[in-house]
Amino acid sequence: MAEEKKELAPELKEKLRAEFEKDWRKDLRKAVPPKDRMKQVRQKMPERPAGERNKDFKEVNLGLTQDMAQAEARRCLDCANPQCIAGCPVAIDIPSFVKLIERGEFLAAAWKLKETNSLPAICGRVCPQETQCEELCAMKKASGVPVAIGNLERFASDFERLSGSINIPPLLPPTGKKVAVIGAGPAGLTVAGDLAKLGHKVTVFEALHESGGVLIYGIPEFRLPKAILKAEVDYLRRLGVDIRTSFVVGMTATIDDLRNDGYEAFFIGSGAGLPNFMKIPGENLVGVYSANEYLTRVNLMRAYAFPAYDTPVFQAKTAAVIGGGNVAMDSVRTAKRLGAERAVIVYRRSRTEMPARTEEIHHAEEEGIEFQLLTTPIRYFGDNYGHLRAMECQKMGLGEPDASGRRRPVPIEGSEYTIEVDLAVCAIGQSPNPLIPQTTPGLKMGKWANVEVDWATMATSLPGVYAGGDIIRGGATVILAMGDARVAAAQIDKYLRR
Repeated sequence: MAEEKKELAPELKEKLRAEFEKDWRKDLRKAVPPKDRMKQVRQKMPERPAGERNKDFKEVNLGLTQDMAQAEARRCLDCANPQCIAGCPVAIDIPSFVKLIERGEFLAAAWKLKETNSLPAICGRVCPQETQCEELCAMKKASGVPVAIGNLERFASDFERLSGSINIPPLLPPTGKKVAVIGAGPAGLTVAGDLAKLGHKVTVFEALHESGGVLIYGIPEFRLPKAILKAEVDYLRRLGVDIRTSFVVGMTATIDDLRNDGYEAFFIGSGAGLPNFMKIPGENLVGVYSANEYLTRVNLMRAYAFPAYDTPVFQAKTAAVIGGGNVAMDSVRTAKRLGAERAVIVYRRSRTEMPARTEEIHHAEEEGIEFQLLTTPIRYFGDNYGHLRAMECQKMGLGEPDASGRRRPVPIEGSEYTIEVDLAVCAIGQSPNPLIPQTTPGLKMGKWANVEVDWATMATSLPGVYAGGDIIRGGATVILAMGDARVAAAQIDKYLRR
């Protein structure tokens, strides 16, 4: 009789794996001493020429080659106490995936990423790594230039997708518990992936006809191609996540209705889809858009391909975008690609205070975007037919810092001037979607119309109901929403198992 095979205990497997990893990482350290690693030059991300890319919607950054990725990975010092992990809201094991790239084990690097991040190809493109993991990188402290963690994350996840070797991790046995996730944005998709791995039956309810939330309606194709997003969503479906689109929670069904259908836990990730305006004269003129509407028309409904897609958007001669964040950069660069002869950022503070990523500002400048800083619009003027024709602006000075820590803009009397514009896009922030709070009795709200949570658990005032992302923060970043979702998923799992 054949001897029965015995499986190693999981904790022993993990110990052996850790010992093996320690050994080969030690070999890498010997192969390239720290002083030699510090001599390595950061690999520059290849880009399409500015004069070519500002006329179409193809991706700007081209990605690192295999040789470039390994060269960049060799810059990692593999610290004994890596602070880069602490700078990542989803706690990716950064040194391990970077060292796997250095060894040429690109698929293993991608799988390491997916242990804690279900959307690495997206994060590698749109997350502000320069203010998070890269800010705390030991190489930055030692040489002033951090390891390009975000570019390496993109490389590994793209390599996995292009190879066709998508790894589906082992799922825990089904628990029989049903979870409803409201919103298929970065928070909703993250919590869905984590809970599916834990054995729960997850259904995502999305109001729009495509999944992705702000990833699909807010971020342009030239920064995040739709094919990348589709691949990440398909991965979640392969984990067993059910995604139902065109389902508006609060109208199609309320949370109470879903509870009656057998759902035992809920995650609200419905985002901040309510645009903010400046409340100045002329905002009702034809040609004045919120950034939400403008980008949704172009990105989700493909207005850039009109008439092949039947959602037109105004074709401007002179476009002005009000704001200094990433949404403003996306809007103004979109207007330029749609044929605007002149595309201008109007921002009330200086460049130092602009919240947009440095890379996005740099790309905008390369593409011919003008910047009118320390300036704010105070009135729009239209013609006899109600179409926008001009914008009156006022120059600003900088006073003492406000609650954001940035110096407060102060109007300069007598500095008003007028510029001709036929398109204005207001990109000064968004407020949380009010529909779910209005249809969910007992859900406690904050003074900014945000859902209130216990930040340690993401639990709301209702039992079994959790929330994360822009619905609790207002407009924030993709990776912060994903960090909220990972906390919520762990707590939802505990709640269901209790």
